[in-house]
Amino acid sequence: MGELAELIRSERMALADFLETLTPGEWATPSLCSEWRVQDVASHLAFAPVQPGREMLAGLLRYGFRVDKASAELSKKWAERGPVEIVRQLRANAAAGTKPAIVPEIATLVDTVIHTLDIRVPLGKPRTVPAEVFGPVADFSVTTKWPMTISVGGSARKRLRGLELVAEDYDWSYGEGARVSASGSAVLRVLNGRRVGRGELTGPGADQLYATLPKG
Repeated sequence: MGELAELIRSERMALADFLETLTPGEWATPSLCSEWRVQDVASHLAFAPVQPGREMLAGLLRYGFRVDKASAELSKKWAERGPVEIVRQLRANAAAGTKPAIVPEIATLVDTVIHTLDIRVPLGKPRTVPAEVFGPVADFSVTTKWPMTISVGGSARKRLRGLELVAEDYDWSYGEGARVSASGSAVLRVLNGRRVGRGELTGPGADQLYATLPKG
């Protein structure tokens, strides 16, 4: 198993272990993904990698090739299988190194890490992303190009134009201009179009960056 594959396996197993600790109410908590519960996000991570190509194509056709809509509806459908089956499939994916077709391996790591934040942040149960994971995820997130930027509200590079984003707890920064400092968790959420509290951003460029992020 290569280094990247081992990072993916480790992050998947960490998420599976965490999900097993959740109460029914926590599984039903709204995630950072609009209109997705924690259970919907977890089901996406569990079953998207093993989804038959014909099922995805059928979903795209049904929803007019709106990728976000098709993904959301499929994830909610898979969520009906329940927490036990979701965790079982996550562990199976970790063991087999399963990933969605035509998706680069690094994208699988990013998907796991960002969706883990989507789950943990609303629950108020943070986890420090390992340094060896943070760097590759942040680097890929800031360089992602269309069409992969559709699911994160647009290009992170455009969002950071005229700004320097600095991760306070990691040796990582990107861009030039007015400085914005934030925790590693907030940086990854910024790069992937997630909600960030205004108080999580500091520095002369904080207001400018906050204005570009989703609210509510």
